[in-house]
Parts: sequence; structure tokens; C-alpha cells
Amino acid sequence: MNSDTPNRAGPHLVSGHPPSAPGARAPLQHRVAIVTGGTGALGQAVTLRFLTEGAVVAVPYAVAKERDQLCERATPADRGRLVTEPVDVTDLAAMTAFVERTVVARGRVDILVGAVGGFAAGSLLETDEATWRRMLDLNLTSAFAATKAVAPHMVRARYGRIVLVASRAVVVPAGGVLAYTVSKVGVIALAQALARELGPHGVTVNAVLPSTMDTPANRAAMPDSDRRGWVPVEAVADAIAMLAREQSAHITGTLLAV
Repeated sequence: MNSDTPNRAGPHLVSGHPPSAPGARAPLQHRVAIVTGGTGALGQAVTLRFLTEGAVVAVPYAVAKERDQLCERATPADRGRLVTEPVDVTDLAAMTAFVERTVVARGRVDILVGAVGGFAAGSLLETDEATWRRMLDLNLTSAFAATKAVAPHMVRARYGRIVLVASRAVVVPAGGVLAYTVSKVGVIALAQALARELGPHGVTVNAVLPSTMDTPANRAAMPDSDRRGWVPVEAVADAIAMLAREQSAHITGTLLAV
């Protein structure tokens, strides 16, 4: 499940990747990334990873406390490349304006990570309209708005990396979590369709499918669960960072389970 609750581990936790040797070029140096959901548990791991790899990262946020935690976790050397702004990521006009401001300030946008997410359980009989719409907005409309906003800039540049976060649990849809499942399956379909649409323009689109992530929110929601199979958010950030790199030009339309 996705979670918008920050992971409180320090910024040095980058799974499996020691610091680059002195003088080595950082993998995302000079790249400009937008990370929606960038103040959540997974989003913070992705944002900090991108900063470590040299990117400028623009994060639209909703919760000021989470934004403050992200800024505190960023190293002093990286904070000058971290841009945060309150934005409703489900609002196409607001996201379009945010992307435009990023392009004006930084010259381009190279990478989009759609990490906004929410979870709600419930079968069809248990799901009310408000929950249905909330899941579609958080998980699917946010991905549509972000990709719609960045795509024209990437197409003009003939370069782009888009990574959307779906869920491993919905690959074979199960009952009992209807609105969440449908919204995340929609994210998978969106990623695969966009891979075909944008591929001829030099833009790759992939989806990362985490298993249950080890976040404070999931620990609170499932206190008695066996966590041995839970995935660290840093491991998911590893997968996203790999797909965001220039060297991943031939990987598109992929569903990467973590």
C-alpha cells in the first residue's frame, strides 16, 4: 500500500548504493525532476535519492508538516536543489501551472515520478461514493494530471522519464479493496498506454509495483502483521531511480514489481 506518512529514517539511508567516488558524475546531475507525493514515506525516499544523485527536485505538497520533515532530512548541500510548493495534484490546471513555473525557473523537466497514493479497504457493498471518488482522485486522477502537465515539455525536448507507482497487489484483482484496486489498475493501464503514445518522442513510461511497504502508516494500520516480507521504501526508490536514468532509454511500458 502507498502511504503519505513520512519515513523518519535519516537521509543517508540509500539502499545498496554507496556514495560516488570523488569526481564521478552523479547519475542524475543537471536533470530536473518533479515528484508528486514527494513528502510521503515513499516520496521522501525518492526525493532524497534523486537529490543524492544530483537532480533538481520539485515537489508539490499538501501537508506542510511533511514538507518540513522532508526539508530537514535533505542535506544542507542538497537543499538548494529542492523546490517545494503547495499544489492540489488532482487539479489539472494547478499541476499545469506548477510544471510551467518549474520549466521557467529551471529550463526544462526531465523526470516525473507519480508517487501520490491513498488506500481504502471495502467491497462494492461497503464502498460509498465519497470513498470511490477519493481513491480515483488520489491514485489515478493525480497521475493523469501530472503526466498531462509534463508531457508537452518532454515531447518538445524529445526526452523524458515518467515513472508511476501502482501496486503489486492489484495485478490479479482481488475482492475487498474495490476502489483502491480499480484506481491502481487504472494507473497500470495509463502507464502502458502512455508508453506507446510517448515512446516515438523519446519519452519512456513505466510503472513500479511495490508490495506492502514498511512505513509508519502501514505499521500502525497492521500492528500484528508479519513484516518480514515488507519492502523498505528505499528499495522501491532504487527501482524508480534506475528507471529515471538516461541509460534506461530502452525500458518502457514495463511493470516492475518490487
